[in-house]
Amino acid sequence: MKTVCKVVDSNVNSQINYTQAVDILNAGEIVAFPTETVYGLGAVATNDLAVKKIFEAKGRPSDNPLIVHIGTKEEVALYVADISEVAKQCMDLFWPGPLTLIMPVKPNVLAQSVTAGLSTVGIRMPNHPVALALLQQLKKPLAAPSANRSGKPSPTEAVHVKDDLDGYIPYILDGGSTGIGLESTVLDITQEPPVILRPGGITKEMLEAKIGPVIQPTQIEQKLDIIPKAPGMKYTHYAPNAPVFLIACCEETVNKAVRQLQHEGHSVALLAPTHFHMSKADFYFSVGEAGSQKEMGATLYNALRACDKTTATIILATATSTEGVGAAIMNRLEKASGGKWYSA
Repeated sequence: MKTVCKVVDSNVNSQINYTQAVDILNAGEIVAFPTETVYGLGAVATNDLAVKKIFEAKGRPSDNPLIVHIGTKEEVALYVADISEVAKQCMDLFWPGPLTLIMPVKPNVLAQSVTAGLSTVGIRMPNHPVALALLQQLKKPLAAPSANRSGKPSPTEAVHVKDDLDGYIPYILDGGSTGIGLESTVLDITQEPPVILRPGGITKEMLEAKIGPVIQPTQIEQKLDIIPKAPGMKYTHYAPNAPVFLIACCEETVNKAVRQLQHEGHSVALLAPTHFHMSKADFYFSVGEAGSQKEMGATLYNALRACDKTTATIILATATSTEGVGAAIMNRLEKASGGKWYSA
């Protein structure tokens, strides 16, 4: 029997809605809520049965660890065995915000399903009024991956959550569109120098300006680590129904590819900057002005999801620079495409 999913506007009757969400979470159920990155699917992180419902709803592999969300910095000491000076520095500089810190976990406190049996845990304090209000009223940590079916593009609006999880979860707090649109940066500070396991809104350049050298491995280097310490490291993610191919951000190259694919009988969707709007692709979705990586990050998942509403049989997505937030954008596009580039 499928669960009836209720969607409530966090700005209307907000106290009643937060109270309902807290009651549902305390009863061992799961709730979707907005953060500044994407919508999260939360369960009380100390309740193993509740956390397992996240994996069931998402269809998520059990060896894929979850990030724990907290409402105050002081809570870190409850779940982390050793808070290093680098950790304190990062929390002071970037929390609340889109930075997840991988730290040594205290044994027998969090649900084992959260850490996937590892000796570390990823923790962050989100910078979103709805997420913080929920966490601070709950007064418990929430394990919360993105609120979508596993492998699909992450949700940046409540309607995306409902599209994916209607019938699987009981409650969605609707806080409107998220701001950043890409999942948090995951920084492993158990290593020296620290290692970025997943790029996001807090960039390598921003981190190095404050804490010194930081390593950002390539996709190939990450694949050599068969034990994922953070979400998004091992499995295909962010993919719409039609296959995605990366392509150089060059009008001549794109136009030639569109013509060839259409000649082969394909219906082509194109994800590209605004100056590609005259493309002959069957479907075109803008990812913002060329060079505006912030805009591209905020619109990427929405554009990928929009492709599923079309009859496209193949999707071309233009590449961008890997500097700054571009590293996070290319990380998501490489995951969505399985690393495939279009060639004539």
